[in-house]
Amino acid sequence: MTLPRSCIAQEPDALAREWLVTNGIGGFACGTISQANTRRYHSWLTASLRPPVDRVVMLAKADVTVTLGERRYQLSCNEFTDGTIAPQGFQFLANFRVVDGIPTWRYVIEGAVLEQRLWMAEGRNTTYVSFRLLVAGTAIGLDLNPLCTYRDYHSHAQGGWSLDVRAEAGGCAVAAFSGARPYRLLLDRGEFRLQPEWYWRFKHRAEGQRGLDDSEDLLSVGTFLCALKQGETATLIATSEAGEPLAAEAALRSHSTRTESVLKTVPARAPSWIRRLTLAADQFIVNRAPAGKTVIAGYPWFSDWGRDTMIALPGLTIPTGRLEDAAEILRTFARHADQGMLPNRFPDSGEAPEYNTVDAALWFFHAVSTYLDATPNRSLLGEIYRTLKQIVDWHERGTRHGIRVDPTDGLLRAGATGVQLTWMDAKIGDWVVTPRIGKAVEINALWHFGLMKMAEWANELNDSSGAAHFGSAADRVKQAFQAAFWFEEGGYLYDVIGGPDAPGKDTALRPNQIFAVSLGTGLLDPSHERAVVEVCARELLTPVGLRSLASSDSRYARSYVGGAGQRDAVYHQGTVWSWLLGPFALAHHRVFRNAPQALSLLEGLALHLDDACLGTVSEIFDGDAPHAPRGCFAQAWSVAETLRAWHYLSEQS
Repeated sequence: MTLPRSCIAQEPDALAREWLVTNGIGGFACGTISQANTRRYHSWLTASLRPPVDRVVMLAKADVTVTLGERRYQLSCNEFTDGTIAPQGFQFLANFRVVDGIPTWRYVIEGAVLEQRLWMAEGRNTTYVSFRLLVAGTAIGLDLNPLCTYRDYHSHAQGGWSLDVRAEAGGCAVAAFSGARPYRLLLDRGEFRLQPEWYWRFKHRAEGQRGLDDSEDLLSVGTFLCALKQGETATLIATSEAGEPLAAEAALRSHSTRTESVLKTVPARAPSWIRRLTLAADQFIVNRAPAGKTVIAGYPWFSDWGRDTMIALPGLTIPTGRLEDAAEILRTFARHADQGMLPNRFPDSGEAPEYNTVDAALWFFHAVSTYLDATPNRSLLGEIYRTLKQIVDWHERGTRHGIRVDPTDGLLRAGATGVQLTWMDAKIGDWVVTPRIGKAVEINALWHFGLMKMAEWANELNDSSGAAHFGSAADRVKQAFQAAFWFEEGGYLYDVIGGPDAPGKDTALRPNQIFAVSLGTGLLDPSHERAVVEVCARELLTPVGLRSLASSDSRYARSYVGGAGQRDAVYHQGTVWSWLLGPFALAHHRVFRNAPQALSLLEGLALHLDDACLGTVSEIFDGDAPHAPRGCFAQAWSVAETLRAWHYLSEQS
């Protein structure tokens, strides 16, 4: 992917488009093409101290200056709280590329061509930033001015406090305070001049637009200086690791080898955007200390969430050939099952997991099923079958938050006042925006799917009594589902059939009903399946996902903007969710059996890969056109469900 000068030479574009690099343990680097940090999360090194959480911003960036003779050219960019944007080094950009996942800037200064690249070491909190002089009539001077901090990645830090900076061979070491993880900044050529000085009031415009505090101060620890001749390279290394970092060339070779391995699974017929999306998928699968694998729900601010992991796992691992990782992730979450529930979230600071979701455990059945369908190795089923049975048992007799099978019809109900249990989980103070208390449509579609799979797996494991029980329960759900959920007047499915705390039937036209078709268990007869797909296409479908509420609804929100309260209030009230596009395409194919047409529904997200964070898929978009990207700039289930749908549909073409 290459963005030409016409897309990056102006301030709005240069400050809007972003890049992301990750290290496989929850750490990352990200920023804008302009190299101005517009978010609190932007940095060249955000280290994960207890993988994949406890993430700390260390090196925010480095300002870069090139000297040609007596003339100095500043290639960086900063925005300050007084409105100043200086320097504006993006004006020297000839192009910006992402090459095998590595962001690459190419600057032209008086005919000299300087290339900057940034990557991270896999499994290490170490970032490499290389500067290679490609073309020049004479040597140039290169000055790097690192801007440092030490803070939780969700926060901002103001200056005036003491960071202990000490010069050492090749650079410096930074110790923020007693007990802080020290980190080092090293350059593989030239010299370092120690001169700590605070720089004040950097503005993060994206934070201000989200109604949050938007300024911080950074410590300039000194300056790296070197000279480069044509063909020469200097590499800045930022690391919080105790030992000697891998040399830049070796780290780059390791990165290239990994990239080649990831891309080997991409079919030859796949378009280039699927190759890019496959690399994006790799960024979300990370190690969880002390052992195991997990899935980061989204960058830059999410950690690993149970629901997101179970939804994303099939698309992140099965099409990409990562079956062992899939099994390890499933084992990790199975170990954390409690009272028939999977944790919704592992907190950033390592506290006990939170059990406040009804659907994470139900999506677990779907993730297990996709794994088992992809491998002849059935050992995992034997390992976790007892856990799967316990999940069903707890749901039948009742677990937390009112989650329990209704004995009158076999459908699953859930919810209690003040708790949000489904994926539509926005909450403002004590106000649950979409409580969905009762029998939610997608929850019961997933419940039916789980029961059917349990009957199948029980037979495989010679559990005849279990097979009979699960099969009977699944039949009962199917008999009740269509009669209970079909909204005849609207020609679609009710979103929720209320419980004691919220009686009635919710006629809101929402996308949750699509899972009654996409899961493929035959919950609805063909005419009703077609009606669901057609109404969702007519009222909810956009080029980048499905609206969370029909635009004809009085509660529909056209855009997702403003402060935290304003945004949370509309999070599921019309905002477009990109992860739903994959299930919709699969449901469309199930009804119409036209794989090329279903594949074409994904093309809007293909074009989006050059729009926000390059090469990946945003979490959400405005409900109204042009559907501006919002939320997390890289979302696991958005990438995963697009990949999963593309691979399945391309096989059917």
